[in-house]
Amino acid sequence: MADPVRVRRLTDQEGQKLQQIVRRGSTSSVRYRRAMMLLASAGGNRVPVIAQLVQADEDTVRDVIHRFNEIGLACLDPQWAGDRPRPLSHDDEDFVIATATTRPVKFGQPFTRWSPTCAKCTAG
Repeated sequence: MADPVRVRRLTDQEGQKLQQIVRRGSTSSVRYRRAMMLLASAGGNRVPVIAQLVQADEDTVRDVIHRFNEIGLACLDPQWAGDRPRPLSHDDEDFVIATATTRPVKFGQPFTRWSPTCAKCTAG
């Protein structure tokens, strides 16, 4: 049987920061729940108990603990990629407009007009 997943020994600053997040609450429910997971693990609780405490999947608890052991408190902030796409800069926007209003032949393409499939062919 594999060893139980546990958080590494917390530094004084890490312990204080986690307690501060849990006591005061946080603007982010994700930070709060992750801090709870880490404190519960540091207190000797096992993954199934922690998962039930924070109402999360056991794999999620393990992932947070492993991530904390790797990078510390930075694991409290989720790094999700599903955010809104970044807006185009003015230079990018000018480039897109200039390209879209220019005939593809001027760019060496054998088309008479642009289409979404043409853009896929030339992007690269």
